[in-house]
Amino acid sequence: MNDSYVDKVLIVEGKSDKIKVKKIVKEPVEIICTNGTISFTKLDELIEFLEDKDVYILVDADKAGEKLRKRFKREFPDAEHLYIDRMYREVATAPVHHLATVLLGANIDVHSEYLEMG
Repeated sequence: MNDSYVDKVLIVEGKSDKIKVKKIVKEPVEIICTNGTISFTKLDELIEFLEDKDVYILVDADKAGEKLRKRFKREFPDAEHLYIDRMYREVATAPVHHLATVLLGANIDVHSEYLEMG
């Protein structure tokens, strides 16, 4: 987690998700990668770190992603859940224009060229 203060945090599953989303996002957003699962210790650290931040959850549209999403709904009831279209299944394989639209819909500033790619 970053030392510099950001008020928006986006939680994704994999490293490839993080890399893809990071290039689309224009504003300072902390992107946390769970690597598909999260330990109780890591979850406790996150709860403390995310206390005063806007939290967004962007996970894959598959069974593992839904399981992770359920856990985050319990632990972070105020988090905003972002959904990719089920036809893309994974954040990493979703087209950049689709991801940009999803992020923009959550008031996360994105580089406009990714919106134009659709």
